[in-house]
Amino acid sequence: QVHLVESGGGLVQPGGSLRLSCAASGIIFRLHAMDWYRQAPGKQRELVARITGGGTTEYADSAKGRFTISRDNAKNTVYLQMNSLRPEDTAVYYCNAGLFSSDYWGQGTQVTVSS
Repeated sequence: QVHLVESGGGLVQPGGSLRLSCAASGIIFRLHAMDWYRQAPGKQRELVARITGGGTTEYADSAKGRFTISRDNAKNTVYLQMNSLRPEDTAVYYCNAGLFSSDYWGQGTQVTVSS
């Protein structure tokens, strides 16, 4: 059974930083592309960052220069380092694992950026 468990969310002031983690089990982690998505209230879920099994990364324009995605295949974990956070980054952040037709989601972790 596949499990993706996100952690690291919370309340942070504008300009602050958070590091999200997503621990995976039940999959051959190193083969999967790992994504971070987010969904703000009343908005569609959007892709924030992606890292392939080979380590290639891509980012949404809103995340470029502020967020960094990384993975540790030995720990079956993907990270999202978020710096210079803005109120508009407030959302539930979800981890996704994908390989061909397989697609798995975590339960999400809330990030709130507010003073």
